[in-house]
Amino acid sequence: MSTESNLLTAAGCLRIVLVGTQHPGNIGSAARAMKTMGLSRLVLVAPEKAPNTESFALAAGADDVLAAALTCGSLAEAVADCRLVLGCTARSRRVALEELLPRDGAARAVGEAAAGAEVALVFGRERTGLDNDELQLCHAAVHIPANPDYSSLNLAAAVQVLSYELRMAMLAAVPGMATDEAGRRDELASHAQIEGFFAQLGETLDAIDFHKGRAPESAMRKLRRLFLRASLDTREVRLLRGILADAQRMAMLAGQRR
Repeated sequence: MSTESNLLTAAGCLRIVLVGTQHPGNIGSAARAMKTMGLSRLVLVAPEKAPNTESFALAAGADDVLAAALTCGSLAEAVADCRLVLGCTARSRRVALEELLPRDGAARAVGEAAAGAEVALVFGRERTGLDNDELQLCHAAVHIPANPDYSSLNLAAAVQVLSYELRMAMLAAVPGMATDEAGRRDELASHAQIEGFFAQLGETLDAIDFHKGRAPESAMRKLRRLFLRASLDTREVRLLRGILADAQRMAMLAGQRR
């Protein structure tokens, strides 16, 4: 496969997702940052204001990226078909995620995208970033190691940093983007399939009284981390959900006997 084809394959599977953007101008600036690095797929999640004339002015020639941007009502909807979701966040949260530097996150993203997997890099609100529920939908977190004495980074600047690292990772990976695991990556479970499994897992743990009156959030956070590290494929998810279905059935029969 040619260098150009490899780059197009990877770039076509990468999307930049902006959540709850407060200033339309930042959307245009982010589109410009993306286009300079060969990225074109922009997704907006519940922006406070839709792109407007200021957005197109600050896009500075990236009008095509801005005009083609998709708008979704929730982050779950925006990443439902993704096999890798990286949350770009400036500070640690209660949600314990694997933390990656931009270069490492970009390398992982490009490796998945080059194998045909859909990948999302998610950026939060200008003032507050991503909330804990949104970070729960991510497989890992990416932190830009900014100056700790002045770590405030403009949204578009953060998009530019990550877009640059994605570009460099794509160039560095040619011609060896595809790995021996590429075939397996093509079969990895989608984000929606994984979230469906987690929902059924939570229901099953309740049905068998696993928590014994304790709050379920802590156990579920740990289980999410465990299964996300496993990079489950679609057959593995079907197998696990079959086990959960049998556990739910047995719990129901036990309840009827009681």
